Amino acid sequence: MEKAKIVILGGGMVAGYAAKQLVELGLPAGDLLIVSADDEVPYERPPLSKGFLAGKDTRESIRINPAEFYREHGIEIRLGYEIEGVESAAKRLHGKRGGEIGFEKLVIATGANPRSLNVPGAKLAGIRYLRSLNDSARIREHADRARQAAVIGGGFIGMEVAAVLAQKGIDTTLILRSGRVFDQLFTPEMSHFFENYYTAHGVKLERNASVESFGGDGAVQSVRLAGGRAIPADLVVAGIGVEPAAGFLASSGIALSDGVVVNEFLETNQAGIYAAGDVASYQDVLFGKRRRVEHWDNAVSQGQHCARVLMGDRQPFRHVPYFFSDVFDLSYEFWGDSSGADQVVPRGDISTNSFSVWWLRGQQLVAAFVMNRPEDERTAAPQWIESKRTVAGRQLADTSHGL
Repeated sequence: MEKAKIVILGGGMVAGYAAKQLVELGLPAGDLLIVSADDEVPYERPPLSKGFLAGKDTRESIRINPAEFYREHGIEIRLGYEIEGVESAAKRLHGKRGGEIGFEKLVIATGANPRSLNVPGAKLAGIRYLRSLNDSARIREHADRARQAAVIGGGFIGMEVAAVLAQKGIDTTLILRSGRVFDQLFTPEMSHFFENYYTAHGVKLERNASVESFGGDGAVQSVRLAGGRAIPADLVVAGIGVEPAAGFLASSGIALSDGVVVNEFLETNQAGIYAAGDVASYQDVLFGKRRRVEHWDNAVSQGQHCARVLMGDRQPFRHVPYFFSDVFDLSYEFWGDSSGADQVVPRGDISTNSFSVWWLRGQQLVAAFVMNRPEDERTAAPQWIESKRTVAGRQLADTSHGL
């Protein structure tokens, strides 16, 4: 049986950034093995719905580390290798096609899998989901010949994909289950701004829509909504959420609940086993709650933190949740957790493309959205959330001076 001192299970962003951090911290060559079901060395995920999908980035340009980085530092990567089970006490991984890998320490970073549609016609060619580099490449290739596209889902993935397809000149419809875009994050006023922006850029919106079936002979030709309305589409991209990729751990003894349960040090309930990234349900020490985050910054930060813990620096993971998005010519950032906020304060004019929104609980800042605003707002947002700074809503609303 092959053995390694440290095994990272999953070849995504956690693996890429943890490997880089471990090298910087002096991990000896030969101590790290990355086991990945993917067939690519670790790469950045955000370009899959942005620059790579648009054709601006290449496979090589979105790699976290060049392929030679791993060879030069004695890091083995096992690509296309799926694991079907983990023996926690014996510290052993079982390969789906046979074979075993032993470990001293294990980082579970298997990410998440996209939810799929279960309606008539859902298996037709041309219905796509976006998670991997190959998924994005297939959508990009299909988009080159598509005339009409439907994007299902009004979250950040759906919004980003719809923007890219529309900019390719494809007649694009964004299908929303709710009455407005990104209602889990945006205020109604923010949704209204983005809906107007999308409409002005040629994207049609279908609100409060439920997909009933797909039509087509072998390949998708339409999306039929509840009520009978049909949307013509020869390309469909569904972004309806993801599920943590943790099913293979069912008999491992590792605690599971909406992913792999870890403490504030990213440790599971099994000695020497950690989890990070989309699959990890961690204890957020800033907000005093358990959460699982499916964004780039969390995977980067937890990968780096795991590396430090593995090298003996056992500190709690303390981090302000963060993500960014690019749609058309707009870029915005979001920090914190707006749930439970009792006051929402805008700065700037939400009818323009330069505004910020600040969420308060009591007088404590808990979340902030910033788009095309002065640098002091970008700087203040994460600092104030982490420090639990109190601020008066009227002070935030006053744009006659900076923060």
